[in-house]
Amino acid sequence: QLQLVESGGGLVQSGGSLRLSCAASGFSLDNYAIGWFRQAPGKEREGVSCISTNGGTTDYTDSVKGRFTISRDNAKNTVYLQMNSLKPEDTAVYYCAADQMGCTSWAPEYDLWGQGTQVAVAA
Repeated sequence: QLQLVESGGGLVQSGGSLRLSCAASGFSLDNYAIGWFRQAPGKEREGVSCISTNGGTTDYTDSVKGRFTISRDNAKNTVYLQMNSLKPEDTAVYYCAADQMGCTSWAPEYDLWGQGTQVAVAA
């Protein structure tokens, strides 16, 4: 069974850090760009970051630039999202998704999604 599993979410104070992980099972992430998305209550899902298959290209939405860092370890079949200087507005469910066609912020393009991990940032 092909799966993406996110982990690492939790409750943190404003200014704190979390590292999210996205682990693949049943397939190799080598041929997939991986995107991180988030959805806050009452809001649409938005693209946060994306990393190309070899990690050579990364992209971030403006609101997280300089605070979040995406990386991947293909040997571990895992992609990470390091989140620093967290703000209450970062509170959301975070999802990772895999796309064979490359990075995009257009969610319907993605082939496979994880179940999400909750991030809550207290003021």
